[in-house]
Amino acid sequence: MPRFLVVLDADSTLLEDEVIELLADTAGTRPQVQAITERAMRGEIDFTESLRERVATLAGLRDDVFRGAQQAVRVTQGADELVRGVHAAGGTVGVVSGGFHEVLDPFAERLGLDHCRANRLEVVDGVLTGRVLGDVVDAHAKAVALREWAGADAVPIVRTVAVGDGANDLEMMRVAGLSVAFDAKPLVREQADVAVVDRDLSSVLATLGLRG
Repeated sequence: MPRFLVVLDADSTLLEDEVIELLADTAGTRPQVQAITERAMRGEIDFTESLRERVATLAGLRDDVFRGAQQAVRVTQGADELVRGVHAAGGTVGVVSGGFHEVLDPFAERLGLDHCRANRLEVVDGVLTGRVLGDVVDAHAKAVALREWAGADAVPIVRTVAVGDGANDLEMMRVAGLSVAFDAKPLVREQADVAVVDRDLSSVLATLGLRG
């Protein structure tokens, strides 16, 4: 039985990049997407609405854009070490993202993550429609994922850890036994139990008592 569960945000936490911005590069809509992202991260607009607005700018792209984004994405320094350290200590690791399975899945698999949940983009005849399939993975869905994975792994909520950087991570962080702000926005640093300022995920091991 796992001793604890660590749940990570993806964009700007597990990954260095905002995946939707990489997709928007191809569409030529990065400036407007960045502007909407910033407003959402500061908590000025609802995440679900902001995601739908940003995804709408991708309409008409061919689905091979996912491969290009996968090649451009950089995994945050220390991610491998964090996952190995958690697994060695008998824990499990999940990633829950307002981003997209189409780009995130290969990284989750390569890092050996135990759980992965993200949005899916609608594609018709090899072309993005500018819409998200199903319910959007928003702040509430992140908290639900943490609870579900804790239940599946038989880990008490008090032994869960949430790691994130933006306003849409706050609900998940409030549910978790320990919340870690990772190179986070001021709003998130203020509300988290612990703040990690280095952009190195292996630093999170120290907050778990797994490294001196």
